[in-house]
Amino acid sequence: MKGRVAILGAGISGIGAAILAKNKGYDVWVSDTNKIKEPHKKVLKNIEVAFEENKHSENVILSSDIVIVSPGIPLTAPIIGKIKESQIQLISEIEFASWFAEGKIIAITGSNGKTTTATLLHHILINRNIDAELCGNVGNSFAKSVAEGQHDYWVVEVSSFQLDTIEKFKPYIAILTNITPDHLDRYDGKFDNYVRSKFKIAQNQDCNDYLIYCNEDDATTNNISKMQIKSNLLSFGIQRFEGSNAYVQDNKINIEINNTKFDMKIEELALQGSHNVYNTMAASIASKMINVRNESLKTALATFENIPHRLEFVAKVSGVTYINDSKATNVNSSWYALETMPNDGVIWIVGGVDKGNDYHKLKTLVDKKVKSIIALGVDNDRIIEEFSPLVKSIYSTSSMEQAVLTAYQIATKGNTVLLSPACASFDLFENFEQRGDMFKKIVRAL
Repeated sequence: MKGRVAILGAGISGIGAAILAKNKGYDVWVSDTNKIKEPHKKVLKNIEVAFEENKHSENVILSSDIVIVSPGIPLTAPIIGKIKESQIQLISEIEFASWFAEGKIIAITGSNGKTTTATLLHHILINRNIDAELCGNVGNSFAKSVAEGQHDYWVVEVSSFQLDTIEKFKPYIAILTNITPDHLDRYDGKFDNYVRSKFKIAQNQDCNDYLIYCNEDDATTNNISKMQIKSNLLSFGIQRFEGSNAYVQDNKINIEINNTKFDMKIEELALQGSHNVYNTMAASIASKMINVRNESLKTALATFENIPHRLEFVAKVSGVTYINDSKATNVNSSWYALETMPNDGVIWIVGGVDKGNDYHKLKTLVDKKVKSIIALGVDNDRIIEEFSPLVKSIYSTSSMEQAVLTAYQIATKGNTVLLSPACASFDLFENFEQRGDMFKKIVRAL
């Protein structure tokens, strides 16, 4: 037996860590202050892992050699303080998984675009018949994937919460899509703390590794020189700067790396919208670093299908288009969504758990494009307060059914109903997937 591992949180990340820890011969204990979902309990019972729910038994947790903390648990929680005081090793599930992953890790983080970039990159690699596994915050947890078998490449979407408790996690290629204010409630309301958390993706990299970043993102470019990064820097952006590895010219994306060049017309890309040009460039740079040929890259970029809940077309009902962008859990994501919408005629469903949002950057687009707002949440006061000077018709709703039916009643032919909440989902829904699925189900029943 290697030692005792306590896992805090029995969600997807925690269950994955339990599977891997048991697989590797640890004595495993899972603890959750909430009720554990029945399917997750079944997994724990099947692999003979002891667990508790609705509490944390401190005497058991504090007698462990390693504590793996799930990303949903804030590091300010009292139990975390006691773990640190006891000098017990405290790590994230991605850190633990990386101890046993034999292939090269490609890790993607950022406030926006990380899921699309990770999914697109994985599509490019498997299109080239490269053995690559997509995991992390998309698909299986990293730990569960490692427990199921080894791969040449791991394409891992990682969050700032997971990066907060890494020690040796070392990606061969790290992609930082952008950094915009998000989750500030977890970072003492300080953007600088959040920025430092995102840059931890590169903290263990060396001269044999690569960091791909957006050279038009102010928070990234203003801080990158302060972070003592040892890896090779590769950058992308719409404009062409000296040393850019990806840029747009003559309505084409251009990739230039190691004296090799690739270009492709934007209109030929499967992913449309200015935000997706950035995602495509980031994924393309990474693919060229592992020698994906131009012809294969072009085919993959033309055939990719977008992920669910991200600007997903749902239906056209009585001439009204319904778009599911439930994955937009922050202001910047909703900015991208609104930016792709036609001028005027947008009925915007917005709201949920406000994470310290600054709505100012949305207001120009809202003024230009939004006909009506449907606030969806337990507390809609802030949405109404922020946008009532710009939009005359604002409706307050407290269920998805009420929100969709309100949109259906006020929409006219040519309008677009956009679910792009700019907020977390946890006031009314289990997660953004459930929120999006409910939206699609109700729309399709109209």
